[in-house]
Amino acid sequence: MMHAISLEQWFNYAGVFVFAATGALVASRRQLDLVAFLFLASITGIGGGTLRDLVLGSMPVIWVKDPGYLLACAAAAVSVYFTAHLFESRYRLLLWLDAIGLAAYCVMGADKSLTLGYGPIVAVVTGVLTATFGGILRDVVAGEPSVLMRKEVYVTAALAGAVVYTIMHAVGLTPQIVSAVVAAGVAFIIRGGALQFSWTLPTHSRRGRTEEQLRQDGIIGEE
Repeated sequence: MMHAISLEQWFNYAGVFVFAATGALVASRRQLDLVAFLFLASITGIGGGTLRDLVLGSMPVIWVKDPGYLLACAAAAVSVYFTAHLFESRYRLLLWLDAIGLAAYCVMGADKSLTLGYGPIVAVVTGVLTATFGGILRDVVAGEPSVLMRKEVYVTAALAGAVVYTIMHAVGLTPQIVSAVVAAGVAFIIRGGALQFSWTLPTHSRRGRTEEQLRQDGIIGEE
């Protein structure tokens, strides 16, 4: 018997679709076949949610419980396979779609944790993991420069979105959908601003000594 799909589920499918599309764009940049498109789209789209469910002990994981998430990944892969050539800069598109997916996923991850009764710290951590793991996995598998290692703010955007959603959920002054939109908006503005204006956080400026320097100082011996 078919069940009606709730508005929340549609939003979740949309978030998975967008994030999965970034995996398919990587496959396009690498000029891979359709199977590779499907694979990269799937690990990107459901990677973060899978890790979140494993961490929270929510079994079966999201895509086993609801195969609709796999269908969303497949739809993204096929769509990008036939349309990616229309975009002049696929990497720029990838980064902006990744920003949208990150904004949606940090809220989805935090909400799942809170729904299961976990505290705010766990909610924030799972929000960040859900938002970033799929993109990291995508880049590692495809041999792409990791989006995590770019100088612009990335994890901080997911952290901000998860914190805002968790606080608004705790206060409970607005409907859940409003809290989700506001929190996702915060994450997207921060990540989008980082892409547009190269926002960064202060970096560690002191490097450790090289192996040669350590050998000269007698701290390590000659081989």
